[in-house]
Amino acid sequence: MTTFDKIVTIADALRIPGYLLGLAPRWWETGQPLPPTGRGATGATGGGDSVDRRDFVRAKSGTGLAVALPGLQPIRAAGRVSRGLPQKLRQRTARLRRLDDVLGGGDTFRVYVGEYQATKGILREASYTEETGRELLSVLAEQAQQAGWAAFDSGKQAEARSLYEASHAAASEAGDRSLAANALAFLAYQRSDGDRGAGVDIATRSCQTAGPETPSTVRALLHERCAWAHALTGDAAQTESALSSAQQALSENHGEDQPDWASWVDETELLIMTGRCWTELGRPLRAVPALEKALREYDDTHARDKSLYLTWLADAYLSAGEVEESAHVIGRALDLSYGVASVRPRQRIEPALTKLSGYRTVPAVADVLEQPGA
Repeated sequence: MTTFDKIVTIADALRIPGYLLGLAPRWWETGQPLPPTGRGATGATGGGDSVDRRDFVRAKSGTGLAVALPGLQPIRAAGRVSRGLPQKLRQRTARLRRLDDVLGGGDTFRVYVGEYQATKGILREASYTEETGRELLSVLAEQAQQAGWAAFDSGKQAEARSLYEASHAAASEAGDRSLAANALAFLAYQRSDGDRGAGVDIATRSCQTAGPETPSTVRALLHERCAWAHALTGDAAQTESALSSAQQALSENHGEDQPDWASWVDETELLIMTGRCWTELGRPLRAVPALEKALREYDDTHARDKSLYLTWLADAYLSAGEVEESAHVIGRALDLSYGVASVRPRQRIEPALTKLSGYRTVPAVADVLEQPGA
């Protein structure tokens, strides 16, 4: 899917009129049936539309989604706000989170940080009851994590850390232990790229922060990130224990409501983290089956994440001496990562290519080293 196609899909979801994108009226404006997904579903069917499409991309590519799509402008409020506003903001935050399914942090950061800043403005300038204030702080913590993730994904590490710390402060003030714990898990995940011992300490603290009321998917998420922190320090026993705790938490989900920000944590996600951990620990016989099973079920539309996870599968194959398989997988990762506004796939792909370059006499390796972007 091209960047323009992604934007049109998002615009349809937000009901932004076609004329703002240089298109004919959209299917939902004219009362037509929902068009088929896939190639051609954007409604750009003629030469004129193609020209408009190029003009749109050229005009908007430097401004970011927040400017390109008017429907993404944040909600602002002044004076006395109703007790229903926090829920309205939380629902909007959940809808905007879907952008992260198809776009990288380089595309979404300005949108997410704009939402966060707008809610900060409401807290600062509006009046509300004590209960509404706590709910607004909880929403603020959630938005700060979303913006921090986009910053992390786009390589803005200082901004990410600041937003995670702000999230932890807001969640703690709101008494939201689940979001406070997740803010620490984000900080641990970021810290694991550098001071790995500190990453373990913060990840352990995140699990301890969660309370008995913490939903099962959140507990699973905290434990799997703790497993990752332990894997990076080479502690196989603690890694396995944390993965087991994550599995136990998931098994306790009996259909209860889960927060949207953790709703993506499922058996497939846990398999991916399991495979990543065992790859880091140099145990390819455990890593490969988990990653292969999970990635078979992972749609290519999640291009950034799938390309990332494929790099761990490629590493596991190489550790097992399966050079050709490793090359094929990295080639797939290269294809999927093309055009994604995230620094993370490239940060993983480049060292993988460096390792493979030692086997350039192998035809499959020679092919992948000649791919565009390799």
